[in-house]
Amino acid sequence: MKRKLQRHFSLTDKGIDNMMRASVSSFFKYVTFMLPPMIVFIFLNDMINSNLKPIAHYIGIIVIIAILMYLATAREYKLTYDVTYEESVNLRIELAKKIKELPLSYFSTHNLSDLSQTIMMDVSNIEMAISHAVPEFIGFVVFFAIISIMMCIGNLALGLAVVMPIWMGIALMFVFKNFQTRKVKVYYKQLLDNANAFQDAFEMQQEIKSYSMQDEVRRDVTSKIESTEKIHTAAEFTMAISATVLRVVPLLGPVLVAVIGATLYAKGSVSLLYYVGYLMAVTTISHQYASLSEFIAAIFFFEDSYDRIRDLMDEEVQPGIDKEVQKFDICFNDVEFQYGDNKVINGVSFTANQNAVTAIVGPSGCGKTTVLRLLSRLYDYDKGEVTVGGEDIKSISTASLFSKISIVFQNVELFNTSVMENIRLGRKDATDEEVFAAAKLANVDEIVAKMPDGYETQIGENGSKLSGGERQRISIARAFLKDAPIILLDEISASLDVENEMEIQNSINKLIENKTVIIVSHRMKSIEKADKIVVMDNGKVVSAGKHEELIKSSKLYGDMVRKSQLTEEYIY
Repeated sequence: MKRKLQRHFSLTDKGIDNMMRASVSSFFKYVTFMLPPMIVFIFLNDMINSNLKPIAHYIGIIVIIAILMYLATAREYKLTYDVTYEESVNLRIELAKKIKELPLSYFSTHNLSDLSQTIMMDVSNIEMAISHAVPEFIGFVVFFAIISIMMCIGNLALGLAVVMPIWMGIALMFVFKNFQTRKVKVYYKQLLDNANAFQDAFEMQQEIKSYSMQDEVRRDVTSKIESTEKIHTAAEFTMAISATVLRVVPLLGPVLVAVIGATLYAKGSVSLLYYVGYLMAVTTISHQYASLSEFIAAIFFFEDSYDRIRDLMDEEVQPGIDKEVQKFDICFNDVEFQYGDNKVINGVSFTANQNAVTAIVGPSGCGKTTVLRLLSRLYDYDKGEVTVGGEDIKSISTASLFSKISIVFQNVELFNTSVMENIRLGRKDATDEEVFAAAKLANVDEIVAKMPDGYETQIGENGSKLSGGERQRISIARAFLKDAPIILLDEISASLDVENEMEIQNSINKLIENKTVIIVSHRMKSIEKADKIVVMDNGKVVSAGKHEELIKSSKLYGDMVRKSQLTEEYIY
């Protein structure tokens, strides 16, 4: 049962332990709340039987009950609120660890707005559920099950009158559950759509203004907000109806006890004391349940949040163990890979030798970049084998593999911090002097010399204050700082002007010395001197060799070289 609750509510090991302790504490709180009517029952019984004790006796019992109630309530508060709130911290830490272990392909196939909502809003919803609703509900159900047996043993008719409306209310909760959660799921889906629309509106401002789409985007966002309000109102209305029913049904208990008790008393089947005692019990229990019913509704309201966090925690991570690879020859052996139903790599085989430059060329969409992604385990291939130094990369942990690979992409990702810290991402423990040395090798020092605060200059969101060439040089400086034995270069000069391309090419020439280097490029001139050129088409390797050999033997390669020359010679 404990493990089922843990999985259903997507809790950590510490979280479920805390929640179970809070549930036990809630149980004892409900027990102590039954003590006041019990002491009244005892007092009335003593009075009817002319067996009254000294007043100090009853005052003493009342004081003890008050202390017990205070201790139980304080204990429950500490466990239910203070301790279970820690779960939101622990859960976010567990999610962060999980995200760290996920393959990078996860982030290209999942919406990041969904992920951020899971980390923030869904965790907050679970925090709300386990701090307010779940422990109270578990404690109440256990308490009420025991009370139900005791009440029915005392008098079956009155006992059923006390407990049946509440059990009916609990049953109705599960009847309404699917209806409630269906409405809530629609609402949360609309919230995700809104988040995506807002993000697009913020990030695409340049394009929106360039094409005069401000009014259209504004109407779209406004329409989504208005639609959300309607869906939210419908979801809340559904919850209100079910909550009203759940609150009203248990209130039938006092009515039933009053009617049935009066009938039994008139017949002489129960004493007046028993009649009054059951009335006090049903009033207390019904009040306890009524105050709890809104919290119970919240358990179902957040059902979608449990599912999303559970799905994230169930995501498969890439296998592999930490290994210290000593050799860095790279071999693709009959590798296949597909995105969904689309096979993009179909039986690729080639070798990239250590201390050599291997270039991969081919028409757009032939699978060149995918080869780099498979090698760096951004994705795991479906069939075949990729080895580094004779070791299958699937047997190597991603941490070990990443430590041996530096990747320079065409699209550089930078953080809104200083030039210094953006370069230091290449190796977090690098000293300032090592960062300066890497920056100089990548010619970043020339850029920094023109900046007002030097290496401490803030470069804006994703390097918005820098040009494309400047951003690319910072990326190369990271690679210099990391000094990994395997270098992967993906179309790094595709969008650069001639001057920047020459500067970056000089930096690259320094970077690739004594490394295993794989370059993907459309600029045929830049790869002519590569040690090996692999030509791909439609996800397959169609030829391989040096430039001079391929010009003669490969029609596809020859056509690409001629088209590249025509492009460079074209005058507008």
